[in-house]
Amino acid sequence: MEVGALTFLSPVGGLVALGIVLPIAALLLAERRVARARELLRLAAPGAQGLRTIVAALTAVPLLLGVAASQPAVRTQHGTRLRTDAQAIFVLDVSRSMSAAAEPRGRSRLARAREAALRLHSGLKEIPAGVATLTDRVLPDLFPVGDAAAFASTVQHIGIEQPPPQSIAVNATTLAPLADVAAQGYYVPAARKRLLVVLTDGESQSFSAAAVARALRSGPGVSLVLVRFWAEGERVFGPSGQPESYRPDPESGPALAGLADATGGRVFAEGDLGAATAFARSALGTGPTTARGRELRTTPLAPYVAAAALVPLLFVLRRRN
Repeated sequence: MEVGALTFLSPVGGLVALGIVLPIAALLLAERRVARARELLRLAAPGAQGLRTIVAALTAVPLLLGVAASQPAVRTQHGTRLRTDAQAIFVLDVSRSMSAAAEPRGRSRLARAREAALRLHSGLKEIPAGVATLTDRVLPDLFPVGDAAAFASTVQHIGIEQPPPQSIAVNATTLAPLADVAAQGYYVPAARKRLLVVLTDGESQSFSAAAVARALRSGPGVSLVLVRFWAEGERVFGPSGQPESYRPDPESGPALAGLADATGGRVFAEGDLGAATAFARSALGTGPTTARGRELRTTPLAPYVAAAALVPLLFVLRRRN
């Protein structure tokens, strides 16, 4: 159930409306004196309706602008419902190859992966979600929560090799540690429906897809969604803008496909997030929910009130012409 309330974000801005008081008062006083003089001279009074309309229109303009300056807004609160039987972990690959881009100032694979994580999460709002990073190990950054702001903040602060891999190698990354997610307390026991979303370029040392599959099938089982960020022409650029010796590994695609086949998961291209979300929702199915906290939304009204001030202003200009 939503509860709404009208509020003013900058009440002091309403003082703008007071600027009309003195001019309008002066205009009314002058009109009163003119009416008195007309009465003494026994002159017929012109139609007062037109003047009153003009005065009302002139008064409405600054009043509406004053209201707009006070930034009126409607604030609504509504409860957030979260699944009690399902959780998701988003794993972002932070290896050096994820800094690859099409050009020196282009968007890196990791930057695109962060955006994709937020989009995928927005399609799974009722699923408590956590965040982890991948190099030659998987490390948690945020255990599953129902707080969208906490999820977004965690994802946006993830950087290349933060933390760095334990080993030093041309390619230190391996997908083998994904097996640890199923057994090392990433999900609470009550979460019988579990989702693992991995955002990676797929460039990995040799690993056993069968071993990862066995680990993910253990217990309640974990559904796997792989989203690949990779293009043949991408390079890792140094601070000077010059490309480093890195070359994209074309075998990363088959490696991810093999992992998906072994686990019953799916691989999606970065441009196919709609299908990835649909697959994730299908894997999690439906389940019981509970209300967790309240979310506050603010809808500003100032632009609409300011636009309304144009109506009496246009009326006055039309009468003048």
